Amino acid sequence: MNNNLWWYTARAGGLVGAALLAASVIVGLALTTAPRRARPRPAWRLDLHRFLGGMAVIFVAVHMSGTLLDHDVAFGLTDLLVPLASRWSPIAVSLGVVSFYLLVAVELTSLARDRLPARLWRLIHWLSFPLFALVEVHLLLAGSDRHSPWLLLTVAAVDVVVAVLIVRRGLVSEARYERRLDRPA
Repeated sequence: MNNNLWWYTARAGGLVGAALLAASVIVGLALTTAPRRARPRPAWRLDLHRFLGGMAVIFVAVHMSGTLLDHDVAFGLTDLLVPLASRWSPIAVSLGVVSFYLLVAVELTSLARDRLPARLWRLIHWLSFPLFALVEVHLLLAGSDRHSPWLLLTVAAVDVVVAVLIVRRGLVSEARYERRLDRPA
């Protein structure tokens, strides 16, 4: 089989996985910043958020499989699963390894959300923010498209959207907190 196939598989899996993760973060933030009058939320929004996260896991697995099967840069399982084990760009690859573990933790605890204490689930789900940042840095340091203007513009645009939604979420949360303080006891 043509070795370029595995390189393209790894590349496509990584790009699609990163895009799905970004979309899941954006939809998740949009869910939590919806105005109070928008409740109950349509179930499809939460389903979309969960679907995007699950698909991100699948495409990260495709990315890792393609990387393992591509023999131009010899990666073994240890390189893909142990931080700093790779000889090729160890920091960039380690960011990908840590991102993989964070993604799995967020997804598995989301699947088990009904069986976990809400505080624990929320704490682990907050790891989505460092996960998002680590994936972007991994992409920009290790990705074969890292110098491409379209990729840099896309990353910048996604970062602006996420930053606006994070600020909005902070404002919404602060307003909700202040309303609770204003209520008579």
